[in-house]
Amino acid sequence: MTQIGNGNARHRITLPDGTEVTLAWAAVTDTGLRREVNEDSFIAQAPVFAVADGMGGHAAGDFASAAVVTRLAEHGGKTLVGTPEIDHALRLAVQDMGRGAGVTDEGSGTTVTGAALGAIADEPAWIVFNIGDSRVYRLVGGVLEQLTVDHSIVQELVDAGQITREEADTHPHSNVITRAVGFHEAPIPDYRAIAVEPGMRLLICSDGLTKELTTYGIRHFLMANAKAEKAARQLLEAALGNGGRDNVTAIVVDVLKVVRPAGAQSSGEVEPARG
Repeated sequence: MTQIGNGNARHRITLPDGTEVTLAWAAVTDTGLRREVNEDSFIAQAPVFAVADGMGGHAAGDFASAAVVTRLAEHGGKTLVGTPEIDHALRLAVQDMGRGAGVTDEGSGTTVTGAALGAIADEPAWIVFNIGDSRVYRLVGGVLEQLTVDHSIVQELVDAGQITREEADTHPHSNVITRAVGFHEAPIPDYRAIAVEPGMRLLICSDGLTKELTTYGIRHFLMANAKAEKAARQLLEAALGNGGRDNVTAIVVDVLKVVRPAGAQSSGEVEPARG
């Protein structure tokens, strides 16, 4: 397990066009109740927030997830990050895994999902990226939306109409993913750009959280806690209380304020969306 970055109650970023974005965030992780080693890693260091869930055995999974967040962390402290930087970081992480000879004969791999503050057509945007079955959610105005699509066998079955979303959660192949970072293959992330809006809240998490909490449960804890740190902590505690069958990692990111430069429309400071 590798943790890069800490919680921050108030962090202001000034974009190249003069727009000021104020964020708050918190990150938590736990080995869970049934695993001996925490193979999850995370980076929570503006402008990059990401969770990696390692696989391939204890040493290999930890090594793989650490390689990914360490490479992403090279962009921590910058103003903006785009898809070329994310792509490059993931390719370097795969090379790093290849140099970890002796960690495992079968190779190592990891999921990765996250959101990076970027810009689309000079407008601030979250660049959401994903490989595997870790997830990013958005809460705005009381509406919770899953922004990523799992790369998994059960998701393919759901998409084909062969099983329901509820059946997927208990399917015997629920842990089998179809895409990963590592195993000597080129990483292929999915990307999605969403607007940066004051009052929005992002949740970035490993499947150790979503295995234990329904969408309704996730929404409840995100809505019930105004502060990112308390929301993340209660999500973690609820996942452990419901069984904690896997490592659990969650990052909660709030957009507190977006102020346009003089002459442009500006938005006031608000509390995270509560509906």
